[in-house]
Amino acid sequence: MRNDTPIYLDYAATTPPAPEVIDAMLPMYAEHWGNPSSAHRRGRTPRAMIDEARDRIAQWIGAAPADIAFTSGGTEADNIAVIGYARAKADRGRHIIICDIEHHAVLDSARYLETQGFEVTRVPAGREGVVSPDAVESAMRDDTILVSIMLANNEIGTLQSMAEIANIAHERNAVLHTDAVQALGWTRLSVDELGVDMMSLSAHKVHGPKGVGALYVRPGVMIEPLVHGGGQEYGRRVGTENGAGIVGFAKAIELLERDIDTAWTRTAAMRDAFESRVMETVPDTHRNGRSDMRLPFISSLAFAGVDAAALVINLDLEGICVSAGSACTSGAVEPSHVIAALGLPPEIAMGSIRFSLGRQTTQEELDRVIEILPALVERNRSNRSK
Repeated sequence: MRNDTPIYLDYAATTPPAPEVIDAMLPMYAEHWGNPSSAHRRGRTPRAMIDEARDRIAQWIGAAPADIAFTSGGTEADNIAVIGYARAKADRGRHIIICDIEHHAVLDSARYLETQGFEVTRVPAGREGVVSPDAVESAMRDDTILVSIMLANNEIGTLQSMAEIANIAHERNAVLHTDAVQALGWTRLSVDELGVDMMSLSAHKVHGPKGVGALYVRPGVMIEPLVHGGGQEYGRRVGTENGAGIVGFAKAIELLERDIDTAWTRTAAMRDAFESRVMETVPDTHRNGRSDMRLPFISSLAFAGVDAAALVINLDLEGICVSAGSACTSGAVEPSHVIAALGLPPEIAMGSIRFSLGRQTTQEELDRVIEILPALVERNRSNRSK
């Protein structure tokens, strides 16, 4: 096992908090620890800091501060959007549309709604991992109240035609929600240009702290809160705010300004070169999803005849941190729902690995991965064939 600093290529799972983010959060613990709902001076300062953070995040996505509700993360934001809106509009209709490669926060929220008498249509993303707007239009019904399609997939990075889907939803008087958690750190998001009515965000994907996220809700869109007991966050997400996390989230958003206009091009070039070299040096390697219209930092590669879980362990022993496109359930390794939705042959799907780069990834790190990967894949294939 290597003892040096690990090569981290799992930025889609989480990112290290930036030093500036940690520095911004510390005063909220040491000095400004008052309850922001308190009317006295101990509460006024943290309230002002939270309000300033709300302004910054709202400005980044082109929203008004009152449209932002802070949550415990992207998962809670997805739950509030999907379940909260469905409950609020149940008297108008009980049909919602999602796609089959959504994050589990949306998938499981939809499954829950099905137990409550709602109907769910799951639009397929197909072999390239891209939802056809025509398929969304075909799935629309008179009683469709909500469409929830993620902006960018967390496993294969594919982007969806959100503005076109928004037009389809709005023509039928339905509301559009998008999970934009993975896209947040790589592009300037405009809720008006995307045409979305609700948008889920998370801090720890953009070098912010874990345990804090946000839900954008367009004015006039009503949601039923999932938790009751107070009036915080305009009644959308009650409970004492995570002041330190919110301030850290805003600082992370501020830091995006440093390289948001160059990070995409730089990282995409590194990823594309990495993919080309891997496919040149490792036989029977396949790219999952389409090569264009995707986030610049995610590379999902499938190695035919490989056990992805074993390869992840082998890479970890070499000091390389990646994740598999598979999950261990009931003692059997199966492709993740995203990889399964692509319709790949089993011998390819079972060997899917996600390499996700970050702003701190170096060419030397990628060179090291390419140096040792072919031998590990070959050994894995040999072990499986015995």
